[in-house]
Amino acid sequence: MTQSYPLPPFENRFAELPPAFYTRLQPTPLPAPYLVGFSDAAAATVGLPRPADEHTDFLDIFAGNQVAPGSTPLSAVYSGHQFGVWAGQLGDGRAITLGDLPAADGQGRIELQLKGAGMTPYSRMGDGRAVLRSSIREFLCSEAMAALGIPTTRALTVIGSDQRVMREAPETAAVVTRMAPSFIRFGSFEHWYYNQRFDDLKILADTVLEQFYPELLPEENPYQALLKEVTRRTATLMAQWQAVGFMHGVMNTDNMSILGLTLDYGPFGFMEAFDARHICNHTDSQGRYSYQMQPRIGQWNCFALGQAMLPLIGSVEQTEAALADYEAIFQARHAQLLHAKLGLRTQQPEDEQLIEALFAILQANGVDFTLFFRRLGNLRIGNVADDEPVRDLILDRPAFDAWAVQYRARLRAEDSDDDARRLAMHAVNPKYVLRNYLAQDAIDRALEKDFSEVARLQQILQHPFDEQPEFERYAALPPEWARHLEVSCSS
Repeated sequence: MTQSYPLPPFENRFAELPPAFYTRLQPTPLPAPYLVGFSDAAAATVGLPRPADEHTDFLDIFAGNQVAPGSTPLSAVYSGHQFGVWAGQLGDGRAITLGDLPAADGQGRIELQLKGAGMTPYSRMGDGRAVLRSSIREFLCSEAMAALGIPTTRALTVIGSDQRVMREAPETAAVVTRMAPSFIRFGSFEHWYYNQRFDDLKILADTVLEQFYPELLPEENPYQALLKEVTRRTATLMAQWQAVGFMHGVMNTDNMSILGLTLDYGPFGFMEAFDARHICNHTDSQGRYSYQMQPRIGQWNCFALGQAMLPLIGSVEQTEAALADYEAIFQARHAQLLHAKLGLRTQQPEDEQLIEALFAILQANGVDFTLFFRRLGNLRIGNVADDEPVRDLILDRPAFDAWAVQYRARLRAEDSDDDARRLAMHAVNPKYVLRNYLAQDAIDRALEKDFSEVARLQQILQHPFDEQPEFERYAALPPEWARHLEVSCSS
């Protein structure tokens, strides 16, 4: 017996904006869709169940073949700076927003958006499709980042098809349903500023304030307060990325969320052999979005947003004041996170030297970032024999030994307890992250219609700080062949 998937009626708050902000359109049907992955955790945020066999309409709704009740599908227009260069009008070139549903916790509403649902007026030269490869990566990483406690868009499901699309080589199409309170970007503001449509700029800002930052409305200058808060969230997000070794790869202003969320998973990566200059996107030939540049680019993007909001804020001085705290916020949050990663309960003046010396060792030896901090949690103050697992990650062992002497002295200075520190460090240093080779293995199997590895990886990454001994191999050093994996903007 067939039943309809229990999806409550959509609303679409974005559709309440003037027509110039979007284009209403229908998704392009995806032939013979099949389920690749589903996130129970993401579904729970809007109170949706896992689809059952009898829910025959689930695939059609989230493949774009059937319009759900209340849905008014649309694609939004925005502009942006890409690799530091003004690119002009962009927009949802392959994303179509279905509408929004009430959050299960009663705190606002959540938009659901189909990525890869076909051409839109903003597709430029693209076909509006996403490929299975990139859709699985976005699905897994969105949910992995949420489990790490990092603000992010979420991913409900991936729907695949045997429809062929051409990239560097023929691939198969897919649609990923992603979720967020809003997908408004820095580039959404830039669009109206650079087109000198300041009335529309004000409408957008007022909408963002009313829906997402109502506590700022009583401020003397709510637009300045909005820029200040977005700057704070962005600086904090950059600190979180750096602390977990996450690299976005394409930090264009059109990929920056006005809510401070990690947005648009393209050529991302998690740091393996540590290199502050590492570029995870091989399209980025100049290294603009390398690991070490991310905090600076986050600040640059906030300044670009500030420029776009200048007509609302009223003066350069007020705009600069809203942006002024970025570096201090980033440095304070980053230091806090690094101290937690090292199991240090307090911050002391000499800690900066200790941390710099450690990162010099990581850099010189190409130490696996995730494994190092995880294993460091097992170090005991009075027993150097326990150092071997972490020491084995480093070629220059005398350098590590010398640093460990200083580290132990620092731990003794605050009467650190080995067992309590280990628990605290393991609670902030993940054992499992979405390494590129793990994602590639899941993709390779999915191309053969075996989706078990997608589900397994998703299960593991939902609990990144747990030991999970049955999945120990997923926390191992990457194999040699993984060194040659590359990701780019092509998807």
